[in-house]
Amino acid sequence: MKVTLITVCRNVAPVIAETLDSVFAQDHADLELIVIDGASTDGTAKILERYRPKLAALVSEPDKGIYDAMNKGLRLATGAIIGVVNAGDLLMTPSVISKVVESFTKSGVDAVYGDIIMVDEHDITKVKRVWKSGDFRRERFRSGWMPPHVATFFRKSVYDRFGLFREDLRIGADYEILLRFLYKERVPTVHLPEVLVRFRLGGMSNGNVQQVLQANREVRRSWRLNGFTAPPLLVTRKLWSKVMQFFH
Repeated sequence: MKVTLITVCRNVAPVIAETLDSVFAQDHADLELIVIDGASTDGTAKILERYRPKLAALVSEPDKGIYDAMNKGLRLATGAIIGVVNAGDLLMTPSVISKVVESFTKSGVDAVYGDIIMVDEHDITKVKRVWKSGDFRRERFRSGWMPPHVATFFRKSVYDRFGLFREDLRIGADYEILLRFLYKERVPTVHLPEVLVRFRLGGMSNGNVQQVLQANREVRRSWRLNGFTAPPLLVTRKLWSKVMQFFH
């Protein structure tokens, strides 16, 4: 079963090579990697050129934001299963993709998600939080739960049926697409109880107070966009779930 991984990046020269190396270390043979670079100016483009022979596609051009770049990658994807690997993040072991494919094959579902560890932005050996996703129950979204987007894989047919990322959301489009696919459209989903990704903290939704507030506004807006009223205390419960990640 062919798997497409998409990496979106801009000015990430210190970390991009280790991310790509974690992908090319995978033992699953039928794997393509698409890299969308937002016209980097810090040396990232030169590093990417070294990897070009191994890449299914490399696009380097200005974009309208991270979700515009993600959609460019999705339109180029040819795999039956699609996942995302953020620049700076690492797949935990060489068998991650094989285990994901095995889970799809055994269960017959359209979405598989796993767990992640969140590490210091500058020292990936320092684990700050552990995100153990737990079994899938659709109603858990109402209590602030969501699976980690970076450890969630969908069949390409899900994107074909239900659409791509909303580019009018600046920070929360990953939450919106999970809500749309898993809650609104009830895509059949299973949890793979494995740590799949080493996730570097420091992204947009984990940034300063203004970014956190913007992300929370977009979480509530995501419910309205999909025809639902956001549950009471949704943001409070979502923040509490993040606090609990420190105690795993």
